[in-house]
Amino acid sequence: MMRRVLVANRGEIARRVFRTCREMGLGTVAVFSDPDAALPFVREADAAVRLPGATPAETYLRGDLVLEAAARTGADAIHPGYGFLSEDAAFARAVIAAGLTWIGPPPEAVEAMGSKLTAKRLMAAAGVPVLPGAEVTPEDALAAAEDIGYPVLVKASYGGGGRGMRIVRTPGELVEAVTSAQREAASAFGNATVFLERYVERPKHIEVQVMADQHGNVVSLFERDCSTQRRHQKVIEEAPSPVVTPELRARLSEASVAAARAVDYVGAGTVEFVVSSDGEPAFLEMNTRLQVEHPVTELVTGLDLVRLQLLVAQGLPLPAAALAPTLSGHAVEARLYAEDVPAGYLPATGTVRLLELPEGVRVDSGVETGSVVSPYYDAMVAKVVAHGPTRAEAVGRLADALARTRLHGLTSNRHLLVNLLRSKDFADAEVDTGYLDRVDPAEVGRPLLTGSRVLAVAAALASAAERRAAARVQPGLPSGWRSVPSALQRTTYDGVEVGYAFRRDGLVVEVDGERLDVRLVHASAELVDLEVAGVRRRVRVHRVGEVAYVDSALGSSVLLELPRFPEPGANVAAGSLTAPMPGTVVRVAAEVGASVAAGDVLVVLEAMKMEHPVRASVDGEVTEVLVTAGQQVDSGAVLVVLS
Repeated sequence: MMRRVLVANRGEIARRVFRTCREMGLGTVAVFSDPDAALPFVREADAAVRLPGATPAETYLRGDLVLEAAARTGADAIHPGYGFLSEDAAFARAVIAAGLTWIGPPPEAVEAMGSKLTAKRLMAAAGVPVLPGAEVTPEDALAAAEDIGYPVLVKASYGGGGRGMRIVRTPGELVEAVTSAQREAASAFGNATVFLERYVERPKHIEVQVMADQHGNVVSLFERDCSTQRRHQKVIEEAPSPVVTPELRARLSEASVAAARAVDYVGAGTVEFVVSSDGEPAFLEMNTRLQVEHPVTELVTGLDLVRLQLLVAQGLPLPAAALAPTLSGHAVEARLYAEDVPAGYLPATGTVRLLELPEGVRVDSGVETGSVVSPYYDAMVAKVVAHGPTRAEAVGRLADALARTRLHGLTSNRHLLVNLLRSKDFADAEVDTGYLDRVDPAEVGRPLLTGSRVLAVAAALASAAERRAAARVQPGLPSGWRSVPSALQRTTYDGVEVGYAFRRDGLVVEVDGERLDVRLVHASAELVDLEVAGVRRRVRVHRVGEVAYVDSALGSSVLLELPRFPEPGANVAAGSLTAPMPGTVVRVAAEVGASVAAGDVLVVLEAMKMEHPVRASVDGEVTEVLVTAGQQVDSGAVLVVLS
């Protein structure tokens, strides 16, 4: 029996495993990189060991350091979480060789399914339908694509999360896509092997949760629908799938159990399929680990999947509830990311100034108020999960919770999630894996704001209340008082100006020169209760420096207060191409004096383990190249200058 579990991972999944370990009376050990030193998972572990460095290759991908940490802390079992070393057969063997309990499938199963190519061959032999594909290099990709037929999907053979994945529709795009995918795969998973696969247009992405023990029991815990994706990364997941019929569920479950038995599987695993518009499934891959979206399965089955992992790792049989699972209601999970949706889903970084979610939903998060989201790892802030007796109720509950979430300090995809959950397409289960690629990110990610003027007024009144509360001289003087009665106190935000004055006959308010009918009920630095045109609103305000974060039922707004006497700003040179996010320069394709065309890739950045090309905005000539490969850059840094 195990006594102390080391989680070879970080953030929310480390906290999730620790939670079940504590419920089972097991000790916990964390490992952490330098950027993660202040995150909650480090504090919540019984013991924690520093892995010196920042990047995954220096820290969480160093199996030798993880094993050393286990030895130093007396851990007798290792849970890999997901990502990083979770599907590394060599690491699994090293854990077992060290005399520790590996909380995962046998290394042979990890190895067989760790390569998507090997997995496809095994599944084809077992009679499971698969898509045509082939392993490729940049040199032989064109010939392979001709045999498979366009469009093709370039995929990393090892790993997941959409990294190393590209859709290619024409031969002219293929070589660059394969080369880029190899770089991304090598960086994220330590293996640059990629392959081509026939791309299915507008499919559903359905996956089946399986669980197996060491006594020959293999069960399907039903399916999840993961069709809502952006850039091949899942955004919203639900269980059960709204498009899977009982007949299709039986087919998928039977195929998934057969897949697990084919490799003598033990533990938690997920078998993934694409389902075409005519309802035909095809095997994609098997993930030999716990999935990010496992909470939706837990909520509809009532099973703790981490507990089941810990039980079977100790040689115990699956309990009766897992051997005869049942479905109860519907569950939906949304991944709340730090990212700029209108800019094309660019990852964002920064300090979480406030994170506050309403009750009534499950929240798995790796950060808290005060945490820093760094450029080194995945940008997920939290998984927010709702359960209800019907799909409509679960979706509505999740949308409402996200709309009332307060996430300050980070640009996030919160608006995107709420808009999607409240859309007719999602309600009708019409969202496929390419849905978000066909819609304008600026439109689907638009702010949920119907009363921007009211929020600006509330921010200005909260600032006035804060100044009055801190006043040491004449604190009873009304805020905004002027010796000239007609003059208004004015606060200017980026995009809106608010004027106000407290007079004997009430409050006078103008927004951009237009008078508003406002009656103030109460104002403090954090809360403003006001009546506008006969409708009473309560607005919460959180101020950090010159930035006011404003939340109400009308929506949320971030207002930057402009200085009354601004200093002239320094502008970058005309024609400058700047970094859209903090990251590492992985390739520089620009040379001084070279002629370029609009759309040419000049620099490739890596952030959050994914590549982001920076392209020429116009035809021109390169006059300056200010970065080199391997260099770290901040958001807004000038990379290349064109004339």
